[in-house]
Amino acid sequence: MNTTVKLHSLGARDYRTYIFSALFVLGNIILPQICHLAPNGGHIFLPIYFFTLIAAYKYGWQVGLLTAIASPLVNHFLFGMPPTAVLPSILIKSTLLAGGAAYAAHRFRSVSLLLLLAVVLFYQVAGSLIEGALHGSLAAGLVDFRLGLPGMAIQVIGGYLTLRYILNK
Repeated sequence: MNTTVKLHSLGARDYRTYIFSALFVLGNIILPQICHLAPNGGHIFLPIYFFTLIAAYKYGWQVGLLTAIASPLVNHFLFGMPPTAVLPSILIKSTLLAGGAAYAAHRFRSVSLLLLLAVVLFYQVAGSLIEGALHGSLAAGLVDFRLGLPGMAIQVIGGYLTLRYILNK
């Protein structure tokens, strides 16, 4: 099911870029705190990526990129999560997600489960390869595929439902 949508591409000079980014970062702070209540909740649900996907898809690459970079950094400085050792990998994956989501939204001007699946697979595969190279171990890069499939499914299905809801408003 494909839905044509009204998307926004907010620029750096638009104050709404910073307001929306701050709201999405707040979401990326609250959701991981909830998920971390479950054992391995961060690894399983991959919550720090959810609002980055929504931000970039709906409001473009600049809101997405601000959200992608600020979310892990703010979480790290406030709560020590993600840990310093994995912070570079999460920043890389977040940035890939923001770019991939913004590109897909701009290119196809619609939202569908298949498009979101492609975006999630793009950032996870590319990010995992980069993470594996950084750590010198492909196994280290593939942790999200070993533990995070539920989180990827939530990103695709939850992202689709969220985008359909807010795009129709």
